[in-house]
Amino acid sequence: MTEIQQHKPRKKRGVGRSKKLSTKVDLTPMVDLGFLLITFFVFTTTTATPTAMNLILPHADNKDSMITSESKTINLILAGNDKIFYYNGDSIINIRSTNYSPTGLRNVLLNKKAVVENMFGDAKETVVLIKPTKDANYKNIVDVIDEMLIDQISRYVLMEADKNEIASLTSKR
Repeated sequence: MTEIQQHKPRKKRGVGRSKKLSTKVDLTPMVDLGFLLITFFVFTTTTATPTAMNLILPHADNKDSMITSESKTINLILAGNDKIFYYNGDSIINIRSTNYSPTGLRNVLLNKKAVVENMFGDAKETVVLIKPTKDANYKNIVDVIDEMLIDQISRYVLMEADKNEIASLTSKR
């Protein structure tokens, strides 16, 4: 509320100089309104929910969920210097290398999906075994999992490379 102080009328004759009246502004309602707005926005906003990548896990009651055909699987061994070595099934003898570019890893995965679809009638049967070595960095793993999402491969496993695979990598370098 604003108050205007008024002065008593003068008894002198003539035109007198007008006095400037002082105003007093009460800011209590404005502060109340500010706190009401702050509490409204605090109660109505939500905090940012953390985003995480969903992993598809097998059911514990299904004992055969880990068994798959060799012709449905492809093994990706993540090595250092942004290289990926891959082979189909258990035939580590035919190991080849590629990179993380769309013409590299993506073509390899899409070709494997096409082969599985021709053999089994469903491209969703493709299983990718991702095996990072000690030379691979975190970015390499994230890039491969992103590629699984891009290529719509829902069956993939992140596991350790065994000694035979690491030995064959040292002979390929």
